[in-house]
Amino acid sequence: MFIAKYTKQLLIITVLIFVVTIGTVATLGIPFGIDFTGGALTEVSYESRPSKADLQTALNTEDLGDYSLREATTEDGKSAFILRTRDLTESERQEVGDVLTSVGEGGTISRFTSIGPVIGEELATKAAWAIVAVVFIIVIYIAFVFRKVANPVRSWVYGGIVILVLIHDVLVPAAVMSLLGYFLGAEADVLFIMALLAVLGYSVNDTIVVFDRVRENLLLSEGKNSESFPHLVGRSVQEAMARSINTSVTTLAALSALYFLGGDVTKNFALVLIAGVIAGAYSSICIANPLLIYIAEKQK
Repeated sequence: MFIAKYTKQLLIITVLIFVVTIGTVATLGIPFGIDFTGGALTEVSYESRPSKADLQTALNTEDLGDYSLREATTEDGKSAFILRTRDLTESERQEVGDVLTSVGEGGTISRFTSIGPVIGEELATKAAWAIVAVVFIIVIYIAFVFRKVANPVRSWVYGGIVILVLIHDVLVPAAVMSLLGYFLGAEADVLFIMALLAVLGYSVNDTIVVFDRVRENLLLSEGKNSESFPHLVGRSVQEAMARSINTSVTTLAALSALYFLGGDVTKNFALVLIAGVIAGAYSSICIANPLLIYIAEKQK
């Protein structure tokens, strides 16, 4: 029953996590890549494709700022690289083309085009409103499901706690992305947004599973005064903990395989997801339930 015993300590740790993650994101920022800013796309094909490391070494001599480079294959089956950069002037375009074709054998610029952001301002605005709507629906749904257990905590409080947990579970991988960008030069791309959305879904599911066990035990204990609410919450957490840990470990095993065995493109994606899954597993047990106990004690 460590949840009931160490409620204050767990809440202090929660506050510290919020302070550190918010401070990290606010100080370092999230390094949004050209998926958000747009730029130029250059495709170069080779008779004998050089290594990615050699090509990156050559490109780093140019003042390109943030860029992304990935292996590809042209329509006629030739080995190629696709380079995405900021908008280039005509002279910069020529210099970059010379660098790309000078590394490897038979280098030829097969495509060059200016590109807009993959995630435009309008799409980002619509996505933000969609997330707000989903959050509102979650609160309403949880309040409805928990309406029969409005004592000692009102049903809408469960929904409010879930939202706070969601914020925590998004801040942690966002802070990880900020650190990756600062120390390793990583960029937040479309995969980063996909990872955050996956973390949101995982977090909601994990927290509601534990809360649902609390709800069941509250319904079963109606008319009985033998167990305090903190003790009941602690018992509910213990009953649901094995399921939560097993699910998290299984998910982390798959993500670890993706990180260590996958390509460079998916490494940051996997790492952000790993951070989110760990944060979700922690918050569903060590944040949501201590908050529930704390609010119940304050409402007495």
